[in-house]
Amino acid sequence: MVVAAKEHVEVEVAGRTVKLSSPDKVFFPSSGETKADLVRYYVAVGPAIMATMADRPTLLQRFPDGASGKSFFQKRVPAGAPKWLETTTVSTPNGTTSNALVAADLAHLVWAVNLGCLGFHPWPYRASDPGRADELRIDLDPQPGVGFDQVREAAHEVRALLDELGMAPFPKTTGNRGLHIYVHLEPRWDSYDVRSGAVALARELERRRPDLVTAAWWKEERGTRVFVDFNQNAPHKTVFGAWSARSRVGGQVSAPLFWDEVDALHPDELTLQSVPRRYAERGDPWAAMHDAAQSLEPLLELAAADRSRGLADAPWPPVYPKMPGEPPRVAPSRAATPAPDAG
Repeated sequence: MVVAAKEHVEVEVAGRTVKLSSPDKVFFPSSGETKADLVRYYVAVGPAIMATMADRPTLLQRFPDGASGKSFFQKRVPAGAPKWLETTTVSTPNGTTSNALVAADLAHLVWAVNLGCLGFHPWPYRASDPGRADELRIDLDPQPGVGFDQVREAAHEVRALLDELGMAPFPKTTGNRGLHIYVHLEPRWDSYDVRSGAVALARELERRRPDLVTAAWWKEERGTRVFVDFNQNAPHKTVFGAWSARSRVGGQVSAPLFWDEVDALHPDELTLQSVPRRYAERGDPWAAMHDAAQSLEPLLELAAADRSRGLADAPWPPVYPKMPGEPPRVAPSRAATPAPDAG
């Protein structure tokens, strides 16, 4: 229930009262949705978004002027937060710690929306079990010149490979040009293991479809292909969350899909208006994902096979310390060339 006040509304959600200031402020100029409309959206898909976000530390990206304005990331919960707000300590690759929001219930998300958060960037582990990741996140990133039909084709290649390995994949749009495919994991491995599995998956996909997919970290080597961004699974990395609203003026959403929708829907169609209708009609496409956790072992076996063939680790992002077995962290075109033979 929403009770009107002069310059704010009070939203009753998850047993709490959350004050929403400037509820009529337009957040999405092209479609006209306001801050209050965004809250209504999250309430409409509340059970589904909490199924995937509950108990996860969450990175806040704030848009004070809405989707068309500038933004900034905020790991730390700001001073003056309500006492009931749950937080946890997270760290960056260099060891800096922050007091991050935990998505304990829908009231926590509404509180964040009031700060200008459009969508959410959850960590791949639960705040109650930070040492073990429970999601593999496969990011299909189209390089310049790649159309969405190629991304769709790459998604089906991912599904075929994971089906062979006995792993159940679940797709979603990124809300922009790509697709994400998730696997819900048993909480037995840390993020280093999950990244290792993601590297092996990317390399196997490239071996099977080198015309379509690339595992090349360096942009100059990717060509006009779909890059499988394995480093989205590196420790401390977050990925834009399922059901979250993107910073696009049309109110597009990163929407979970049934596999039969991958070829039928375009990301631009999935908005604050259309997604709640789809959810009411078809339910949560990821409902089955939460029912049965998967083993990472099939991908770790692929990783071990790659190592036995002499393949080194793939490059890490520059913010990470140098890792054991990592190749030189320099683009091939900038690597030193051997000096000419003086003889």
